[in-house]
Amino acid sequence: MTSTDSTQQPPAKAPAKDPWDLPDVSGLVVGVLGGTGDQGRGLAYRLARAGQKVIIGSRAADRAQSAADELGLGVEGADNAECARRSDIVIVAVPWEGHAKTLEALRDDLAGKLVVDCVNPLGFDKQGAYALQVEEGSAAQQAAALLPDSRVTAAFHHLSAVLLQDESIDEIDTDVMVLGESRADTDLVQALAARIPGMRGVFAGRLRNAHQVESLVANLISTNRRYKAHAGLRITDV
Repeated sequence: MTSTDSTQQPPAKAPAKDPWDLPDVSGLVVGVLGGTGDQGRGLAYRLARAGQKVIIGSRAADRAQSAADELGLGVEGADNAECARRSDIVIVAVPWEGHAKTLEALRDDLAGKLVVDCVNPLGFDKQGAYALQVEEGSAAQQAAALLPDSRVTAAFHHLSAVLLQDESIDEIDTDVMVLGESRADTDLVQALAARIPGMRGVFAGRLRNAHQVESLVANLISTNRRYKAHAGLRITDV
């Protein structure tokens, strides 16, 4: 061994990636399945208002087009299958009761797509909202099981549909918890959330942790009723 060999240092590690260094998603087409409902419509409006190309999906194409015409901002309407095929990122905002059936029917159309599930499995009785037990663990995990050829993530659960649709509000002060198996995919969803003024997407774990994120909506509903508010979430110290 030479003297130079003994002084060699191991190669330096590459610097850790900045978690806030997110990709540019401005050119991606976003489809919203269930875009005629309050939550889907609100998300479609906010994203389109931010300059995103948005397609609203519904079981009936004419109903989707009617909702798109009302929103303006270049939003288009289509039936769910066409919406899925034409979109790069597809947000699932359908009612929980139709969640499984809708995704089963769109398995081929959603193949290869980045799917963002924002469905909250909730029940309601005289005591208020409560979380439902889902066989797969959560709505997002059910989506992943039904869409084996898609890249399933979970996000946009805790947003007030009232605030999303209020045209007089310029910024929505909230964080969006984003879950998924691939950091590249969750980065894309975080970047999409950040397109909406006031919002920030925050990585919150893998899909196995989606149940408590979905369930937390029941608590927010109770908070909103008690304080007559439209509560959201902020994650501190990140």
